Amino acid sequence: MSKGRVLVAMSGGVDSSVAAAMLVEQGYDVVGATMQVWDYSSCDITEGSGTCCSSIDVDDARSVADKLGIPFYVLNCEAKFRTAVIDPFLKSYLAGQTPLPCVNCNTYLKFDHLIRKMKELDCDYLATGHYAQLVCDSNGLAQIHTSNDDWKDQTYFLFTIEKDILPNLLFPIGHMTKPEVRAYAEAKGLLVAKKKDSMGICFVGDKGYDKFIESQVPAEVLAKKSGLLKRYPSGQVMAEHRGIHHYTYGQSKGLGMTHHEKLFVVKIDATDNTVWIGDEKYLFKNEVEAVDPHLLGPLTDGETVQVKIRYAGKSSAAKVFKTERGLRFEFAEPQRAVTPGQAAVIYRGRHLLGGAWITL
Repeated sequence: MSKGRVLVAMSGGVDSSVAAAMLVEQGYDVVGATMQVWDYSSCDITEGSGTCCSSIDVDDARSVADKLGIPFYVLNCEAKFRTAVIDPFLKSYLAGQTPLPCVNCNTYLKFDHLIRKMKELDCDYLATGHYAQLVCDSNGLAQIHTSNDDWKDQTYFLFTIEKDILPNLLFPIGHMTKPEVRAYAEAKGLLVAKKKDSMGICFVGDKGYDKFIESQVPAEVLAKKSGLLKRYPSGQVMAEHRGIHHYTYGQSKGLGMTHHEKLFVVKIDATDNTVWIGDEKYLFKNEVEAVDPHLLGPLTDGETVQVKIRYAGKSSAAKVFKTERGLRFEFAEPQRAVTPGQAAVIYRGRHLLGGAWITL
């Protein structure tokens, strides 16, 4: 007897392929679907080499679905991906921020568009290959917890999920490590067992963020984002720059000038396009402001929680306070290179409580 009907988001990578295979093995009625979100002929990425949802990845997902004997759909999501992910990404960089497009992809495509598709196909669940776990609390309510693989954990990108869909989600590989996932894929004879992981942002070409932005934004618009490099806090003019999209907080290389000291980007002011550079000590902050919070669990004002300010960083202890615009975090230890456009994501132990968008 089937445990229920599941729509599995299959990217063509090993993680989502193993998620589908495990659910078949566990007795679910599985349907596979791949979102085609981006035309890779428009950028400098070699398809299938660290990509996600390219035509080669679609073919790989279809091959896995065929081997598992499950129905498979390809969903054209390019228009929605453009408006929900690409356009905000470009706008954010031109506003002097460093965006986090994977969260928007989860918010508006994987856990919105695919939830609707799940219902259209009369499925009970949506499953993904995220490294995250669903755990029921003492009241039987679903919570998102961190993966057993600390290195691969992806809960940082999941804080915008709506609470009411948690009972309909499955994260089949969240209890596994990456080597265990690959070993399972190999044992099952899945052709993606040794496939390279998707790296970085899926739609940015090999030449980097700035070149991608220049390929998408009219030259006359970018020309208006040039300005000055100034020394912080003195205001001394150090050089001119060709656009704030070339810079991010904490950057020390490629500043566009020669100087005997090692300097870092400590602030980007989009109002006059000034990029402030200074000594590393100016990168550290004890307080972080964040806006537009989305919470998956209750927070007590002044409570000490664990907070991550970037995906690749470790969480740090901070007191959290509610403000008119969102949340304020007071960290026990100074945080380096706090970056507008990134997220401050909140945990209580392994429990994902939510997050908010960092601002200065």
